[in-house]
Amino acid sequence: MARRGENIYKRKDGRWEGRYIKARDHQGKITFGYVYAKKYGELRKKLSIKKAEYTYIDEDIILYKGTVKEWLNYWLDYLTAKKIKPSTYSNYRNKLDKHIFPFMGEIKLVELNTSTIEAFIHYLISLKFSAKTIHSIVNILKSALHKAFVDGYLRKDPCLGIILPRTQKKAVSALTSKQQSLLEEAAWKEAECSAVLLSLATGMRIGEISALRWEDIDFDNNIISVKRTLQRIMISDGETSKTKVIISQPKTGSSIRAIPLAKNLKRYLLNKKKQSLSIYVVSCKDSFAEPRVINYRFKRLLKKAGLESVNFHVLRHTFATRCVEAGVDIATLSKLLGHTSIKLTLDTYTDSMWENRQKAVTILDNKLKKYNAA
Repeated sequence: MARRGENIYKRKDGRWEGRYIKARDHQGKITFGYVYAKKYGELRKKLSIKKAEYTYIDEDIILYKGTVKEWLNYWLDYLTAKKIKPSTYSNYRNKLDKHIFPFMGEIKLVELNTSTIEAFIHYLISLKFSAKTIHSIVNILKSALHKAFVDGYLRKDPCLGIILPRTQKKAVSALTSKQQSLLEEAAWKEAECSAVLLSLATGMRIGEISALRWEDIDFDNNIISVKRTLQRIMISDGETSKTKVIISQPKTGSSIRAIPLAKNLKRYLLNKKKQSLSIYVVSCKDSFAEPRVINYRFKRLLKKAGLESVNFHVLRHTFATRCVEAGVDIATLSKLLGHTSIKLTLDTYTDSMWENRQKAVTILDNKLKKYNAA
């Protein structure tokens, strides 16, 4: 039984079904949406809401007929690939193939809804992924679906209003002054140029150190120019995967920077340059030393120094912490680290600056002391 003019029908199973127009394709063909309810009155309310959402039907909207997987592949390989670094592409591809496609790849793009996205988030949570990892996966999906919405392939962005797990800020770990001295003592004895000493003296990232060439160091003007980064990424053709070393510009524009070359580090580097047969400052078999080689050497050095195993990135944090302790202003530190903003530096090293803040309020407090004594 149909209710005239309302597109409401009584189904054989006893429920009421309502139909509404969602969009039209380029040939004018209508795509319908459906709602269901046990009672007619309840169905009318649901249907009126949906009709209100889709009152305006843009004739230019051409709904995408393919699956989520087909759209995301098109978005990544055709719309995005040329705008991002190879390492970023590899990261996106890996997350699509491993996480997004298995869960929702075969769903029609136009049938994807907020409930499915939320179910996907809960699925990632069930896998015990960190909030940061979940954000990185879902943000790729959000970007691709928003593009489909903006281009008119979706009537509604299914990611609008979704709630992601709250990320928790991790405390920055750095070596103590004593630990740093023990590590430096061991590093000075290394035959090859030490990536550890470079990081502790400049705050450079491991990939930036791997890609650093002798030509990037201006010994006359005492400048180290950070121009490129080196990393090993995963390359997949859909059936097989392999890794490949790539050398590219650093992660952000601000990462391309000049670092002053201090005299002790300069003396050390000049000595190592005389012994080197490679164009790279830190080398392996007269070529570059990729991050995993540097990491291997670092772990070996930690054992020699009698220190517990830590990540190489701790050396960058150690450099920043020593700068803060020496009273280096935050704007200068941000430039040395190649951060995109002073806010990022403040957010990262706020705990390290606590002692300096205590000194600041003590100085001001001493000015009030004479009034309290009066």
